Amino acid sequence: MANDYKFWGNENADMKPVSDEFQKIKDPKDMYDILSEIWCAETCAPRMRTDWTPENKTLGQCSITAFLAQDVFGGKVYGIKRPGGNFHCYNVIGDCAFDLTSEQFGDEKLDYTDNPEQFREVHFAKEEKKARYEFLKRSLLERLDER
Repeated sequence: MANDYKFWGNENADMKPVSDEFQKIKDPKDMYDILSEIWCAETCAPRMRTDWTPENKTLGQCSITAFLAQDVFGGKVYGIKRPGGNFHCYNVIGDCAFDLTSEQFGDEKLDYTDNPEQFREVHFAKEEKKARYEFLKRSLLERLDER
């Protein structure tokens, strides 16, 4: 039985990895399945950690996940400005856009049009965010080695 994916853009998310390092990942849905076993309070943004639960595993994971998906599939990362001034990050590859961490917003409909591009140099200027990204990437590669 196939999984019922709920992340935004899943119906068109069928691209293949562009990096040899990640060739064991079939597509973004496969990456979502692997990350679902990795996302945790430790990878969650510190300001959201007290609200993180296994039932809301994508909470606070957006930027590190989007930049990791960029490593795997290429493309660009864009951000939706949120109340408080932070950006919720998602991926755009060619004419396909997807958001592996959209479920954290429940029924809220986000606007994925005309958003500014996001850059890892800006996001990873925060050392804790860079460390969370590196932890997530390391964990993903470890899971791939087990395949």
